[in-house]
Amino acid sequence: QVRLVESGGGLVQPGGSLRLSCAVSVSGSLFSINAMGWYRQAPGKGRELVARITTDGLTNYADSVKGRFTISRANAKDTVYLDMNSLKSEDTAVYYCNCKSATYTDYWGQGTQVTVST
Repeated sequence: QVRLVESGGGLVQPGGSLRLSCAVSVSGSLFSINAMGWYRQAPGKGRELVARITTDGLTNYADSVKGRFTISRANAKDTVYLDMNSLKSEDTAVYYCNCKSATYTDYWGQGTQVTVST
């Protein structure tokens, strides 16, 4: 069984910063990670990729967050972080952690709300 545990969402003013964390918890059979990432879904919109990092350390970002958000992972590679700076109101969304296994199966966290507002 694979479980993703997210933390770090909340309310922040425009221009502020937040850090999201996501830890993978595995019980039972062997499990290998191919990549981890963060997606978000704003009200009335589809889910979109925010940032992604592979086990080789390769990263990619949505154009809208480049230069403001940074994805990184712990040395054990089973925890991923998203540092969000210079937050804007349009960053308001539910953020979901994603883990893609070595067999290309997707696992999702429960989502954490990020609200950027005065």
